[in-house]
Amino acid sequence: MKQYGILSTGKKVFFTLLLTSSVAFAGMVDAIALVVNDTPITLYDIEKRKVERNLSKEEAVSQLVDEALFQEIVEKNNITADIFDVNNYLEKIAASNGMDLYTFKSIIKQKYKNYEAYEEQTKQQIIREKLTQKLVRGNVKIATEEDLKIYYENNQNQFKAASNVKAIQYSSANKADLINATQNPMVNLPGVTRAPVDLDQTNLNPQLRYVINETNINQFTPIFTSNKQFVTLMIVQKENQQTIAFEDVKDRIFNIIMQDREQTFLKDYFEKLKLSADIKIVR
Repeated sequence: MKQYGILSTGKKVFFTLLLTSSVAFAGMVDAIALVVNDTPITLYDIEKRKVERNLSKEEAVSQLVDEALFQEIVEKNNITADIFDVNNYLEKIAASNGMDLYTFKSIIKQKYKNYEAYEEQTKQQIIREKLTQKLVRGNVKIATEEDLKIYYENNQNQFKAASNVKAIQYSSANKADLINATQNPMVNLPGVTRAPVDLDQTNLNPQLRYVINETNINQFTPIFTSNKQFVTLMIVQKENQQTIAFEDVKDRIFNIIMQDREQTFLKDYFEKLKLSADIKIVR
């Protein structure tokens, strides 16, 4: 005799056990592991961080505690960042590389698949910088000219640029074909031409120079347009590396030194904050 819509006793028991265990597992995953002041951190938060960044449980917990304390201080100081802050920040980077904001953004959108994620990352960077400026004001020694010169002499490998670059130029009237070529660089694809090029950096426009300097050996530059063609360069070799003059990099060195000093101050600050924080271990 057939039974419709009726579970046998054995199936009922199995279904009940399955449902109960699923609910219990979901409850455990969402369960609070610890509370940092008033901010809860769940078992799911910890497991997710472990997997995403390949960390031990202790490392994951430490990062999440630091982030909870950081967010608390950000909110306490009413620090925010909006799209205008992001554009101003990017505009300064663009100007330092001889570009306007529109040109710089077009390069970034080529380099990063998810521009919104890049924008959010920039926003978080701005928030960190605003907080840093507020916390370290008067607490960090300003780098002197002598500090800059010492750093320059001891780290000249950081301030070298190739005057000549060898590359293979890939070009096509069809962008999709060119993208396919970058994914299969050793294959001759119809519609895509390849040609070796020798580039003298002194003769390049600022945006192309920036793109080349940001691209590693055996990597492709973002795709750009030239003579009504889509073009990308695979960088083969960077030759005649020359040390950039101190006067041309002193502002960059100042920023490096000050960021290092600020990071050291912040690390000590948050370690002390962690010691005084109300951290309750739930499970």
